[in-house]
Amino acid sequence: MATGKAPLLNTDSSSAAISNGGPVQFVRLEEDLERFSLGRRSTMPAVNGDTQLLRLRTGPERKFSSPMMPAFMVSAPGKVIVYGEHAVVHGKAAIAGAISLRSYLLVTTLSKSRRTVTLRFPDISLDHTWNIEDLPWSTFQHPSKKKFYYSLVTSLDPDLIEAMKPHISNISPHLPPETRKIHQASASGFLYLYLSLGSQTSPASIFTLRSTIPIGAGLGSSASICVCLSSALLLQIRALSGPHPDQPGEEASLQLERINRWAFVGEMCIHGNPSGVDNTVASGGKAVVFKREDYQKPPTVTLLKNFPELPLLLVNTRQSRSTHTEVAKVGVLKKAHPVVTNMMLDAIDKVTESAHTLISSPKFDKNDPATLQHLGELIVINHGLLVSLGVSHPKLERIRELVDHAGVGWAKLTGAGGGGCAIAVLKPGVKHETLQGLEVQLDSEGFEIYQTTLGGDGVGVLWPAVLKNGSDEDGGEEIDQEKFLMAVGNEGVERLVGVGMDETREGWKFWRY
Repeated sequence: MATGKAPLLNTDSSSAAISNGGPVQFVRLEEDLERFSLGRRSTMPAVNGDTQLLRLRTGPERKFSSPMMPAFMVSAPGKVIVYGEHAVVHGKAAIAGAISLRSYLLVTTLSKSRRTVTLRFPDISLDHTWNIEDLPWSTFQHPSKKKFYYSLVTSLDPDLIEAMKPHISNISPHLPPETRKIHQASASGFLYLYLSLGSQTSPASIFTLRSTIPIGAGLGSSASICVCLSSALLLQIRALSGPHPDQPGEEASLQLERINRWAFVGEMCIHGNPSGVDNTVASGGKAVVFKREDYQKPPTVTLLKNFPELPLLLVNTRQSRSTHTEVAKVGVLKKAHPVVTNMMLDAIDKVTESAHTLISSPKFDKNDPATLQHLGELIVINHGLLVSLGVSHPKLERIRELVDHAGVGWAKLTGAGGGGCAIAVLKPGVKHETLQGLEVQLDSEGFEIYQTTLGGDGVGVLWPAVLKNGSDEDGGEEIDQEKFLMAVGNEGVERLVGVGMDETREGWKFWRY
């Protein structure tokens, strides 16, 4: 049986509904799992709704026997800001939605004789192994520091960060400083979670990450990865139940809250003071309304459970930009022209409020063409206001011009602007030839194009890591280290294990609110 600090018995009866101290909803969940008893058949926690039965062999000198956990996978989406960027920095609301570009994590448990844990992230050429026994367990498990799977952690402990430093500083020492910084930040997020949720008797494992989300493009790639790591570690210590189709909504919400809380901790390790919106979207999927009026207090995060799944064209300008620089631009403009700038920020807020009101209406019909037209027009208005704030870029305007000329959808910049990405919600009934022609034009001008879905599922689990994939293998194709690492590029990863692009593949299961 996989071990961890906190047993999955008598769990907490209340939990905040959203990350980082957001609106609190109290739910109760009794997770009564049978204890192992000598000489009897025992049940392990259900994963994907399937109960695993283990026969324990007994004898005069034998102790309990637990089989190795099968290789499994978790996946979480990236995100885009649909409405409200920049205004959200000034206390207004924004709507962020999940996209079908995702991170994928394969967890492989090693034999009991092995006592190492490895983090592999080939997309950024990170590959590092720690000896489990050498890690600073005594510091993390000290009574004054010890955390449990249900703990709410809103700040990093300086003593724990200090204890990790010797185990982080030796990562990628011979690489350029900028690359080393990325590697060490990623490893810090993983190691803080691993030491907080695991124990010195945790099974030796390899955590292999692949991602189809462009890194550094404002699409929540780090949050997606943190959600994958959080989910995998909680699964290893049996602190999650499901997901399965008949799981009650309140139970699924509690599971997502646990995942989200710890993903936020990983985000703090990487970014210092994250907003919490990226990991919330990556955990629960769909979309959220996010608002932070006072930076000394937690944000308000409201789930949009009825947010429709929409076909989305995501276009990366490949133009580097600085979020800090673009935010500062608006700050300077606000100082020079406070009345006008505040009016524009208020107008962006009204755009977000209009979309929120429509989607939350009891009469909301995602299949009504007028509904999509309303949401699309708000996207165009939002973009125009962002242009007025001075945060667009000629490449973003060129994308918008080409989308408008083709007549395929409603386009806007997403995120900080100044480069980065643009999104276009596609109109229904767009001809394939027209869309293909637009993509050819965008590609010829050096843009990177992704056909994605907006508003899809959040974190999912593939347990065990086996998919049909049209394979002749008995029971399906087992996804092992070699196959996962050998998948070439985004297309190879999607073809091997992808979810959410064309249809949900059999085997993947998702927690849903």
